[in-house]
Amino acid sequence: MNPSERIDELIAKLTDWRGKTLANIRKSILEADRKIIEEWKWMGSPVWSRDGIIAVGNAHKDKVKLTFSHGASLPDPDRLFNAGLGGNAWRAIDLFEGDKINERALKNLIRAAVEYNQIKLKRKASAGTQAKVNKNKT
Repeated sequence: MNPSERIDELIAKLTDWRGKTLANIRKSILEADRKIIEEWKWMGSPVWSRDGIIAVGNAHKDKVKLTFSHGASLPDPDRLFNAGLGGNAWRAIDLFEGDKINERALKNLIRAAVEYNQIKLKRKASAGTQAKVNKNKT
C-alpha cells in the first residue's frame, strides 16, 4: 500500500470529526502546491514533503495536530500556530472539535514552508559546491 492509500485508510477509520478535519487539512495542503508528496512515517503518521518535510498530521483523542518541522522559521501573520511555540524549530496547529481552519492562511503557511525548504536546499547545495572548490584549490 502506498502512502496516499495509507492516509486514505487512516481518514476512513476516523469516523468522527477528526477524520473530516484531517481530510480537509490534507486537501488544503495538496492544493497549496501540486508538487507536494505524501509520505507515511513514524509508524503511522501522514507526512507532507517537498524538498524536505513540510508537516506531519496526527489525530489524537481530542484534537488533530498539524506540526510543521520548521515552523519557528516561517512567517505566521494569521497566527495559525497555537502549540509548540516554545520550541526552537517545530510549531503546530492544534484543532479541536468545532474549530475551523483558515484555508487561505493554511495554504500560505504551506507555501512558506515549501519556500523555506527550497532555500535551505539551495544553501546546502551551494555549501557543497564551495567545499569542492576549496578542496580542489589545496
